[in-house]
Amino acid sequence: MENLDATDIQILKHLQEDAHINIKDLAGKLFLTATPVYERIKRLEKEGYIMKYVALLDKQKMNLGMIVFCNVRLKEHARNVGSNFVKDIVALPEIIESYNIAGDYDFMLKILVKDMASYQDFVMNKLSTIENIGNTQTIFVMGEIKHSTALNF
Repeated sequence: MENLDATDIQILKHLQEDAHINIKDLAGKLFLTATPVYERIKRLEKEGYIMKYVALLDKQKMNLGMIVFCNVRLKEHARNVGSNFVKDIVALPEIIESYNIAGDYDFMLKILVKDMASYQDFVMNKLSTIENIGNTQTIFVMGEIKHSTALNF
C-alpha cells in the first residue's frame, strides 16, 4: 500500500462497493474529473491492486443455498501428496474456497451445494475419490451472519 495515496484508497473503496460504477460518477464522488480517475484505475489494475471485476450472484436464486465447511486431514504429508490433493480439489466446482490450515486438519474447504442430498452425492462421488484423505469433519452452516468481499484498509 506504500504506493497508494488517499485518492487511490478512495477509488478502491468505491470500486469494492460497486465495481460497475461509471467513471464520471466515481469522479464526481472524488471531486475530480474523469480522466485522472480513469488513469488511476488503469494504474491500479496494472499494478495488481485490482485483480479482476466480478458479479456476485445470489446463492439461493442459483439453487446453491447450503454452505458447508469441510476440514480435511491427509494421510501423509509428502510434497506430491499435497500437490495432488490441491490439483484435485481445484477441479471441483462445488468447492468455492480452499485453505491450507494449521492445527488438527490440513485443509478447510468451503462448499456450496443445493441441499443435504447434493452434499451426500458430492462426498460419495467426488470427495471420496480423492486419494490420501485420512479423515474429514463437516460443519453445516445454519445461517450466514456476515459475508463480505470488501477488504478493510
